[in-house]
Amino acid sequence: MLNRFLIALSLFTFCSFNAFAQEDEKQEDKKESTETLQVEAATVIRDPIDPLAPARAAFYSAVLPGLGQAYNKKYWKIPIVYAGLGIGMYFYLDNDKEYNRYRDAYKRRLAGFEDDEFFGTVTDDGLREAQKTLRRNKEISLLVTIGIYALNIIDANVDAHLMQYNVDENLSLRPHYKINEFDNTGDLGLTVNFKF
Repeated sequence: MLNRFLIALSLFTFCSFNAFAQEDEKQEDKKESTETLQVEAATVIRDPIDPLAPARAAFYSAVLPGLGQAYNKKYWKIPIVYAGLGIGMYFYLDNDKEYNRYRDAYKRRLAGFEDDEFFGTVTDDGLREAQKTLRRNKEISLLVTIGIYALNIIDANVDAHLMQYNVDENLSLRPHYKINEFDNTGDLGLTVNFKF
């Protein structure tokens, strides 16, 4: 009986010390959390917003492709812009050169000459079809080049807008997940904060 009493007493003492130790840890955590760095709103330095920066970046990119990206300090995009424009122009010029070859050969055949480079291998119908295909490819290449030029301008404009995007504690949208203690299920929520 004494043995059981001593075991129960030692078990009670051990549990109470453990509980006191956990309380001490919680109090230390509270002390640590209250000692965090707090920044007052008046001390936060914000860069001034330039409302003309997106228009300026778009104008620079329209004048010289890639200049708007340089204005936004996104230098790594400049080679991509020039590669896209260069590839589009290369295919346009290549298709134009091939179109002119087939067109000149077809004109010579209509004039009655039989000395063009395609004589004996390509028929008159083949020359007409090749001209149609190459003209379509040339026009598509031109449209792709114009599209890349337009994307260059749009990218500079949007990038200048996003550089001024305000992400601070005064305006925030935060998802949160919390365990409900009553029925042990999860609660999902969304918090929108706007501080003046």
